[in-house]
Amino acid sequence: MPLQPPFDRPKPIIAMAHIGALPGAPGYDPKGGMERLIDDVAADIGQLQAGGVDAIMFGNEHDRPYVLQAPVAGLAAMTAVVMAVKPLLQVPFGINYLWDPYASVAIAGATGAGFVREIFTGVFASDMGLWQPDCAGAVRLRAQLGRPDLALLFNINAEFADSLDRRPIEQRAESAVFSSLADVICVSGPLTGQAVDASALRRVKDRLPSHPVLANTGVTIDNVAAILQIADGCVIGTHFKEGGITWNPVDGDRVRRFMDQVGRLR
Repeated sequence: MPLQPPFDRPKPIIAMAHIGALPGAPGYDPKGGMERLIDDVAADIGQLQAGGVDAIMFGNEHDRPYVLQAPVAGLAAMTAVVMAVKPLLQVPFGINYLWDPYASVAIAGATGAGFVREIFTGVFASDMGLWQPDCAGAVRLRAQLGRPDLALLFNINAEFADSLDRRPIEQRAESAVFSSLADVICVSGPLTGQAVDASALRRVKDRLPSHPVLANTGVTIDNVAAILQIADGCVIGTHFKEGGITWNPVDGDRVRRFMDQVGRLR
């Protein structure tokens, strides 16, 4: 199947729309409730789209401490938020429920998202304990939902974790494409907002020259030129926030300056 937007254009920039802590998470604001969650993410969407990003990905970054299986309340709430703001969207959108690939695919199916990013493969020692994602279940769910067009972005070196698979990262990436049907490979740094190892990114891209490879964390206006010389695009959350702080609202000026730079590089 041919690549769908935004992956059909050169060097796409996927911006994160971080939904506030969902019901059941420790940081949830019961006074603001769902209305505040919707209003806050709608404001971020406005700033991101005005700045010219190519796509938006919804994530529950505020749901610390993270879980490996989505609770029912969180699953329902994230679906409701995405559906509430969907009429505002002018660009393709995706889903990332940390850290549950099955839930991410389910929300994507319910909301009509175009792509999903998650940890689909591997075994990790993590802040959340032993991490063994159900790749087969998530990919089979995509088939059961009748969504072969739903692009699966495989984050192959998880944040907040260390892979117990000691194969070189480029071998794990190639294996994810061959055996697990990864549509796009994402290479991450050790934590949200921290830069990817450029040598690891290069090794993955060299191993998969005709397959989309994205830099998944830590891309900034200062390093984007070097990153896009290697990667086919990137995912950005933290750099677009006020003061470059992950938990803050989106800063429209930072988005515009970054996208202006990307426009010159394309």
